Amino acid sequence: MAGRALWRITHSAALLLVSVLVSYVVASAALSPRAHFENRTPRPPASAVDHQLAALGLDDGTPVLLRFGHWSWRALHGDLGRTIDGEPVNAEFGRRVGVSVRLLLAGTVVGTGLGVLAGVWAAVRRGRLPDRVLTVFSFLVLSVPTFVLALLLKDGALSFNDSVGHTVIRYTGEATPGRRGAWPSGLTDRASHLVLPAATVALGAIASYSRYQRAATLDVLAADHLRTAQAKGLTPGRALLRHGLRVSLVPMTTFFSFGFLALFTGSVFAEQIYCWPGVGSWFLAAAQEGDVNSVVAVCLFSAVTVLLAGLLADALLLVLDPRVRR
Repeated sequence: MAGRALWRITHSAALLLVSVLVSYVVASAALSPRAHFENRTPRPPASAVDHQLAALGLDDGTPVLLRFGHWSWRALHGDLGRTIDGEPVNAEFGRRVGVSVRLLLAGTVVGTGLGVLAGVWAAVRRGRLPDRVLTVFSFLVLSVPTFVLALLLKDGALSFNDSVGHTVIRYTGEATPGRRGAWPSGLTDRASHLVLPAATVALGAIASYSRYQRAATLDVLAADHLRTAQAKGLTPGRALLRHGLRVSLVPMTTFFSFGFLALFTGSVFAEQIYCWPGVGSWFLAAAQEGDVNSVVAVCLFSAVTVLLAGLLADALLLVLDPRVRR
C-alpha cells in the first residue's frame, strides 16, 4: 500500500508540473502584458515598458520555456512573482485563497452529502413521486448554466428581502464592510453571506451526484448478496445500509475526483456574481489585464485542488473497497 501511495503522489506531482507548464505557455501566448502598459495615457516609452516587463519576468524577447524555468524555480522557493502592478502575487493570493476555500468547502460538502443521500432515497423509491420529483429537479438544474442559476438565486433573494421590508438574505460580498463586533457576530455575518454562493455550487453537485448515486444504488439493490441478506431476516432498509450502501459509494469516489473541476468552475461564476474577492474573480480580472503571473498562480491553485480531490477519492476508495487494499 505504501508503494501505491508513493506512486500516486509521484504521478500527481508530474501532472501538476505538466499542468502548470501548459498554463504558463498558454497564458504567455494568449495574454499581452505589453499592451497593458502601452495602452496607458500618456503612452510610456518603449524602454520603460521593456524595463517593467523584465522586472516582472515577462520579457517577450526571452523564450517562454526559459521564462517558465525562472518562474518555476522561484515558485519552488515560495515566490509566485509579481502582479502586473508590481505587487507580490503571494500577498494577493493569501488574501483571496481563504475566501475561495471557504466557498468550495461549503458547496462541496453540502452538495456531495445531499446528492448522495438524495440518490439513495430516489433509488429506494424508484418510480414513485419522490423519485420523479428529484428527477425533474436534477434535469432542470443541470440544464441551467451556473451563472444563470446564480442570477436566479440573487433575484429571488432581492424579491424576498423586498417582500419582508429588510435584508434577510445577504447577496453581495463575503462579509459586511466595516462591520464591528465580537467574533460570534462576525462569524454569523460571514455565514449569512455564504448561503447563496454555497447554494449555487451545491445545487449543481446535488443534481449530478444524485443521478449517479441513484444508478449505482439501483445496481446494488439487484445484487445477490443483498437478496441473501434480506432472506436471512434483514429488512430492505437495513440490508441496504449494512451491505449495499458501501458498495454503491465505490463508483462515486471516482466520479467525485473528475467532477470536482466542475464545482471549482461553478465557484468562479459564484464569486463574480456575488462579488466575492476570491481567486475566481481575481483570475477574470487578471486575464483582462494581461497579468500572466496572477493567471498562472490561479491555475496552480486549481490544479492543486483538483489533484487533492483525486487523492482524497483514492483514499476513500481504499477505505470502501478491500479489493483495492489487497
